[in-house]
Amino acid sequence: MEQDKRMWGGRFEETTDEAVAAFTASVDVDQALALVDIQGSIAHAKMLGAQKILTAEEARRIVEGLEALAVDIQEGRFEWRTALEDVHMNIEQALTDRIGALGGKLHTARSRNDQVATALRLWLGQAVRSTVSALKDLCAALVDAAESHLDVVMPGYTHLQVAQPVLLAHHLLAYYEMLRRDARRFSGSLERISVSPLGAGALAGTSFPIDRHQTASMLGFADVARNSIDAVASRDHVLEHLSYCAITMVHLSRLSEELILWSSQEFGFVTLPDSHTTGSSIMPQKKNPDVCELVRGKTGSVCGHLMAQLMMMKGLPLAYNRDMQEDKAGLFAAHQTLLRSLRLYATMLPKVQIHAHRMREAAGRAYSNATDLADYLARKGMPFREAHEVTGKLVALCLKEGVPLESLPITRMKALCPTIGADVYDHLAVDKVVDARQSFGGTARSQVALQIRHACADLKDRWCR
Repeated sequence: MEQDKRMWGGRFEETTDEAVAAFTASVDVDQALALVDIQGSIAHAKMLGAQKILTAEEARRIVEGLEALAVDIQEGRFEWRTALEDVHMNIEQALTDRIGALGGKLHTARSRNDQVATALRLWLGQAVRSTVSALKDLCAALVDAAESHLDVVMPGYTHLQVAQPVLLAHHLLAYYEMLRRDARRFSGSLERISVSPLGAGALAGTSFPIDRHQTASMLGFADVARNSIDAVASRDHVLEHLSYCAITMVHLSRLSEELILWSSQEFGFVTLPDSHTTGSSIMPQKKNPDVCELVRGKTGSVCGHLMAQLMMMKGLPLAYNRDMQEDKAGLFAAHQTLLRSLRLYATMLPKVQIHAHRMREAAGRAYSNATDLADYLARKGMPFREAHEVTGKLVALCLKEGVPLESLPITRMKALCPTIGADVYDHLAVDKVVDARQSFGGTARSQVALQIRHACADLKDRWCR
């Protein structure tokens, strides 16, 4: 149809092959940019009016037409046409259909290159803010869980072997620290995202007397891109966002792995809520941790989107290349996956049932208090390496006799190491072992309580600072 003719087709004599048109179209993906694209176009039209490039009446009619299109899009009335390639051409054609040939003046002094770069940065700013908000909700859930289970002792692991007993709250707060760093990374990227490319044109700027600082201010950008080539040819803000998405998903994947293990019958540390699990089609007794498994699985996709973007950009000469059209599908998908994962975890964690007795029982197994025996000997003046060897021999003896360290008679201990006194048992009980870790950031109750207070202050007053 005439209304779907190519807006760039003046020098072409043949029509575009249908397969090529379908292959090059991106409107199915980039229509997600529709509202921010209109936001950028409104600012551009107002600036053109202020600079007398358009008359005041022309600018007013264009702005009103764009505002009406935004309402149509929000209410689902907008008709997207693949023949018009992308979101930008669809909106411009719809504007022309609505207000006549004047709609074609909107594109004065800009290119699709700076137009899409502007819309993408506006979208990214929104994406960052929604991600930081979701991270805060999940961090709050972690802190609440830590505060509610401050007295629960569990085994701490290295190499997935029982290492030393720790508080469950301490373990949960480790994830809080990871996710808070993630939030600070996302938040810190806003400074680099908030740079306006609008007015850079295709790559060289424009001969029209535009005011780029005016459009930047209207759109809420903190700065204006200083180099027109860099403004349209760079996507490091996309790569940065994807890298932060990947890092955060890796953190969620680690938490997922632990919850999957902890909810197994072999561990029995937790029971996951019915609302976030599924059953088996053949085994009626099953309760499968599907949310955790899917978050773990989807982490691979998010990391893959980052790698795809890196590979897309690595060989591109300046300035814009059509390859860069591929920057959006992976970005949008990664963002949505992360946001949904964060929100699911924020609602799931408060419902997780903790089996404190199983955790405590496991914490007392596997000689997790052995380091404390070595520390006991070191405090009595024995070089730690010698204390380590003595303790290892005592553990070997206990293994042969099938008893825990704290049950080995003092006479057997002293026979191997006369330095050991009857007070050794005061240092080997699980609770004593935990509370002995009084160093800053350690697992002693007093230190974990301090971590909780700090986290509550973060969430209340200094989030992302």
